[in-house]
Amino acid sequence: MISRLHIITHDIPGFSHAEQTLKACKGGADWVQLRVKGKSYEDWIEIAKEVVSIARAHHASVLINDSVQIAMEVDADGVHLGKDDMPVRSARMLLGKDKIIGGTANTLEDIRELSAATADYIGLGPLRFTTTKEKLSGIIGIQGYREILEEMHASALKIPVIAIGGVNPKDVRPLLVAGVYGVAVASAVHLSPSPEQAVYEFRNAIKDSLHVITDHSR
Repeated sequence: MISRLHIITHDIPGFSHAEQTLKACKGGADWVQLRVKGKSYEDWIEIAKEVVSIARAHHASVLINDSVQIAMEVDADGVHLGKDDMPVRSARMLLGKDKIIGGTANTLEDIRELSAATADYIGLGPLRFTTTKEKLSGIIGIQGYREILEEMHASALKIPVIAIGGVNPKDVRPLLVAGVYGVAVASAVHLSPSPEQAVYEFRNAIKDSLHVITDHSR
């Protein structure tokens, strides 16, 4: 099952990916995406092994950003692939049907293509400007999510959409009301005074939002 809260690690001086993963898991995170940039293959493997070990100890899923090869090497739960990475269809052939594959999208057409290619979920963004990701695509905004999700509904396109890009706890309710399945966060957790508390706040925001949506749908 796709989690509604994706915690993405990234390169932070003095705060390793393993430490980020541990703090997130202690806050209740059940899904970690390892995003490593500018490391050798050997270093990446070692980091990935540490992260997988920590996550498994806390019953959390781990997806590797960008690299199917690393995901296979460390037996991760899946991969998240950007627009410049291996095509989803090719990744599916290598990983099989039981591994999770997420894809990055910025438009409705991106979503259609990724869904047809057997992606399990969509990382759609960015919500707003963020310094965490290089080569940032066009800003979507809450209204943009609403319009895209409405078009998906109208065309019976069903695939979980995860909002990403500068998301904070206050964004959770309007995003879920717009039809988004969940959110992915990085700096909002890792750069907070207490990452564990930040994860807890996101989890509560999602839980409260789902209650509101369920009550309104009755």
